[in-house]
Amino acid sequence: MRFSTSLKTTLALAAGLCAGLGAQAAGHYVPGVEGVQAASVPPPGVYYLGYLADYKADTVRAPGTKEDLPGSNSIHVTALANRLVWITDHKILGADYGVETIVPVQRTQLDLGVVPLHDNDTDLGDIYLGPVVLGWHGSNWDAVAAAGYWLDSGSTNSPASPGKGYGSTMLTAGGTYYFDAGKTWTGSVLARYEFNRTTSSGFKPGQTLSVEWGLGKALGPVVVGLVGYTQQQMSKDSGPGALDQKASRSAAGAELIYPMLSQGLFLKGAFYQEFASQAATSVEPKGHLLRFTLVKAF
Repeated sequence: MRFSTSLKTTLALAAGLCAGLGAQAAGHYVPGVEGVQAASVPPPGVYYLGYLADYKADTVRAPGTKEDLPGSNSIHVTALANRLVWITDHKILGADYGVETIVPVQRTQLDLGVVPLHDNDTDLGDIYLGPVVLGWHGSNWDAVAAAGYWLDSGSTNSPASPGKGYGSTMLTAGGTYYFDAGKTWTGSVLARYEFNRTTSSGFKPGQTLSVEWGLGKALGPVVVGLVGYTQQQMSKDSGPGALDQKASRSAAGAELIYPMLSQGLFLKGAFYQEFASQAATSVEPKGHLLRFTLVKAF
């Protein structure tokens, strides 16, 4: 295995970098929180979305490799991401204009036996502010474009800190296509691109692309579907201890959506199993994600 610093120093840095939900490849966005019809923006109104996610990984890749760390290692993150979206009546370029914010609360448990490192932390994570959300709607398609910024607001001195230690600009684009007149068959792709800033120690994570996809079928009011994601680091890390390798993760799974229209609610549940993982400068987990979503229209 290749290490640019001592094993203990590298893993301590890695623990800080992987403290976000799911310990994703460098970046704030957590793939797997959206699924079927991920690129469809709702009509004008105010919406609350609560994402309850539980990520577990007993396989942890060593920095710069696809090889597992020796010994017993695990990463467990439980989080509630609170998202508020306001889609206004205003139009920009023919699209409904909206704004959004995300406030995550999470608990992270790190157990890396090779160091050893055992730590846990529960706190507010980094907050996202999205001043631009654009949603288009055609006869058999939807499209979205958005831009926002992840604040460096959740960092603590704990290796299991819920904050990433840096801010990020995130751009979003995607589309949903309806394959039949009744809109019972859907396919969607949603991409997020993050430009990460430099940490206080001078380390800069590479830019990150996250792509989520979903294929859905409506069975009466209930929707079932196949979902998945790929997260790929697009540029190399730089700064102290940076390695040349780029991190990546891929997963596939299933989703169920149950609407409660009389109460303005949608309940969603999904399970993802990661089948590929590559570490960059930090360790990278390979695990599974269980996610529940509540959508409330006001």
